[in-house]
Amino acid sequence: MKAGLVVLCLGYVLSQFFRAFLAVLSIDLGRDIGATPEDLAFASGLWFLIFAAMQLPVGWALDRVGPRLTAAVLLLVGGAGGAALFAVASTPFHVAIAMGLIGVGCSPVLMASYYIFAREYPPARFATLAAVMLGVGSVGNLVASYPTALAVELMGWRATMWVLALFSGAIALGIWLSVQDPEKIQTEQKGSFLDLLREPALWTILPLMLVSYAPSGAIRGLWAGPYLSDVFGLSTTQIGQATLIMGAAMIAGTFAYGPLDRVLGTRKWVIFGGNALAVVGLALLFLWFENNVWLSVALMAVIGFLGASFPVIMAHGRAFAPPHLVGRGMTLLNLFGVGGVGVAQFATGRIHAATVDISPTAPYTAIFGYFAVTLAIGCVIYLFSRDSVD
Repeated sequence: MKAGLVVLCLGYVLSQFFRAFLAVLSIDLGRDIGATPEDLAFASGLWFLIFAAMQLPVGWALDRVGPRLTAAVLLLVGGAGGAALFAVASTPFHVAIAMGLIGVGCSPVLMASYYIFAREYPPARFATLAAVMLGVGSVGNLVASYPTALAVELMGWRATMWVLALFSGAIALGIWLSVQDPEKIQTEQKGSFLDLLREPALWTILPLMLVSYAPSGAIRGLWAGPYLSDVFGLSTTQIGQATLIMGAAMIAGTFAYGPLDRVLGTRKWVIFGGNALAVVGLALLFLWFENNVWLSVALMAVIGFLGASFPVIMAHGRAFAPPHLVGRGMTLLNLFGVGGVGVAQFATGRIHAATVDISPTAPYTAIFGYFAVTLAIGCVIYLFSRDSVD
């Protein structure tokens, strides 16, 4: 099983890469196929929303079929197939369809590993194990920055995508060969996502899950590229370096959050404190977004670090899911977390289109303000949640 978890982690490296690499390709795709920031926001949003929608069938499949077949088949068909389609794209629409397919392929990978953690490890270790998987897998976030910019400069974005298609297929085969399904729970109890939604405790957690990952995921995944290009005139390589810094901060934040619930004896206040500070960081970026490029990069790194509460929120919500619905419970939380980024990308794409004619900087004032306000609302609702520590 350890070998299987290593291969699943490699699959999650791909998932993190695919949600973040458009920021680095924005200039090249604009030049070669006429893709605008709005087109790329749509493609990125489609990745996140399809990824999120897939959590419903993925949750059912994890509980009924198991993680091995679920992850291997979807990553092969969606991940490898979508990357191949991206490599031959000639219009922004082709890129959007490819991103949607890749979203299908990436949708089961993290939840497959979390399902194994929930079924085969003590509950008290879940947040730490989840954070380690998330943090190590987030190397893909780093690869999607400066290394990808170098690869694109050396061999072009189409050849880079063909390499990613081959790598996705190889990882899918590795999952099939190495992952072992946990023993199925034998129970007379029936259940569905509707049973989970009848749990009042989840309704104070889900809104924050919807908005907590959106600022860092959307800025790192797309808006860092157009923002740094339009406001400060940075090149593809310089954008790659800036997003590398933000990606590293996101990984560091994941590892920092992981053990804090056990160290401090609370999940609720770890999550609330980190996200409340992220609101402050977004407010400062909103106020100072054109003052200095390195100040902006530093603030984006702070937002990425503080926005890494995903695994602890996952552990908080998982505590309220019954054992026979643990797969669907985690994928429901993941639906909100990843779907929130998709909703944000569609919303911010519209915001950019509506404000770009005012001035080159106006869209980014509005986008950063949007993220600050929505995250603040999520924090307020979360104040009414029940704490949980295993």
